[in-house]
Amino acid sequence: MTDNNRNLFITIALSVVILTLWQVFFMNPRIEAQREQARIEQERVAAQRPVEPAAPGTPSATSSGTVPGTPASTVLDQATSVATQAASRDAVIAANQRVRIDTPSLAGSINLTGARIDDIKLKGYRTTVDKNSPNIELLNPAILPNGQYAEIGFVGNAESGAVPGPDTVWTAAANATLTPSTPVTLTYVNDKGLTFTRTISIDNDYMFTVSDTVANGGSTAVSLQNYGRVTRFDKPEHASIYVLHEGLIGVTGEEGLQEIKYAKIEDEKQVKPGKSTDGWLGITDKYWAVALVPSGKQPFQPGFSWFEEGRPRYQSDFLTDAMEVPAGGTTTVETLVFAGAKQVNKIQAYEADLQIRQFDLLIDWGWFYFITKPMFWLIDSLYHLLGNFGLAILATTVVVKAIFFPLANKSYASMANMKKVQPKMLEIREKYADDKMKQQQAMMELYKAEKINPLAGCWPILIQIPVFFALYKVLYVTIEMRHAPFFGWIQDLAAPDPTSIFNLFGLLPYSVPLFLMIGVWPLIMGVTMFLQMRMNPTPPDPTQAMIFTWMPVVFTFMMAGFPAGLVIYWAWNNSLSILQQGIIMKRQGAKIELWDNLVALFKKKPSPAE
Repeated sequence: MTDNNRNLFITIALSVVILTLWQVFFMNPRIEAQREQARIEQERVAAQRPVEPAAPGTPSATSSGTVPGTPASTVLDQATSVATQAASRDAVIAANQRVRIDTPSLAGSINLTGARIDDIKLKGYRTTVDKNSPNIELLNPAILPNGQYAEIGFVGNAESGAVPGPDTVWTAAANATLTPSTPVTLTYVNDKGLTFTRTISIDNDYMFTVSDTVANGGSTAVSLQNYGRVTRFDKPEHASIYVLHEGLIGVTGEEGLQEIKYAKIEDEKQVKPGKSTDGWLGITDKYWAVALVPSGKQPFQPGFSWFEEGRPRYQSDFLTDAMEVPAGGTTTVETLVFAGAKQVNKIQAYEADLQIRQFDLLIDWGWFYFITKPMFWLIDSLYHLLGNFGLAILATTVVVKAIFFPLANKSYASMANMKKVQPKMLEIREKYADDKMKQQQAMMELYKAEKINPLAGCWPILIQIPVFFALYKVLYVTIEMRHAPFFGWIQDLAAPDPTSIFNLFGLLPYSVPLFLMIGVWPLIMGVTMFLQMRMNPTPPDPTQAMIFTWMPVVFTFMMAGFPAGLVIYWAWNNSLSILQQGIIMKRQGAKIELWDNLVALFKKKPSPAE
């Protein structure tokens, strides 16, 4: 392979990298910033938006023929006047009797109407990096525009009478509060002699355990079905991106993982996987999720739906097969409800301790999970050692460099040898200028004699691509990186560098457009990339030379919108590569072209007249 072909191969590879980064990643961090701002704005105007009541006609308790998708009209009707007259979330919550929730991780309440978990705030997470900003509101009453809730109930028949459903008003002890040490008990008795006792407990984190015991005081056996649903009335302001799933999700039956985006369910209306005896389902956001884990005692039918009647809503639900409660006997069914932040260690602990099949897939590790998960483990382990995620990223770069050192060492050594034999290569080109076939053969013989791999120079670039993608994925999808500070002005490694050279990094009193937000770290990354590329001889082809010259500039603008942690990684990686390449070239006796290239770049070229 000729030197020109080698350069062409590198150019093509770099072009593919640029196009891929531009297509997949460029706008994503900006979308995330807009999404955070939209959530804050949505909270401000929530009660000002008119709410369309649900379709009327739902009974106060479920009976034969009722399905999990049926809306709860009574609950909405009761709160409508409150929402329209008193424009606040607190007023809507105060309209119903509730049991307070107070744990180290959660604050909120359970609505005794329907026993809905529809008021959850995350104590450890706020909407912005400002410590005084509001806590994340994960679940909200159905009447609100951003309503989302989890509900467990029953479906009965004529013999069972009215059973607990969306509008059933449960009874609880006065001043009951759900804490990790104090479960709460709710009761409901129907006209057929059935007593429903619901015990709700919670751990220190995000897992509720809902245990329903049905006692049949009648003279005949009754048949009941247990259902659960996670219902959501809104969706993210911006569609989820290629590298992240947001929407309906579950692992059930033989189908396993189901990831259904909002747009897909709106098109298909309903997705019904096969029946299952284990698994989970729910609705996930980037950092948060609400999921149900049905009891393994009865097979259940999972479902994912988009309902257009009344108020449009998205729903993940399950309905178990019928279970019999004998006369004078009792039956107990247990459902787990996860509502919280998708912290990796907690999700993995739930999967292991509670035997929840593939619960770790609630976090979108992507197709390259075999790289992404070890990358997160390494960064997280170094974080616990160093106490700062930024330092952990720098240390991770060193570890990755050490792992790939043998390959990179051979690559740089081969590149150094290529530079040493360049005079011989020029002689071959001149000797066989009119015979490309002989020129090619002579080049191959030279490579063989000198033990040179002409493609070796591409490996330092190519091996960075999967590592780069894995780190990007970790920074983008794991909540551990959210609002994680570095030093100085970098207070969120998962967000872009907030400074810009176009207002002298904040010294001038005006803001700049997003596309001109070229911060300090993107500039450092651009400079290190420029120096790394200048370590090699300038390509003889003018087009290739122009690409190599402008590549750092293009990457500087592109990377400015990426998470700051990723830009810091790239800049540090470039710096280590420059040092490594320089040492290897010196050992091989090859000339380091950096200074000559810099001088040639800024030296005035003589005119033809001169």
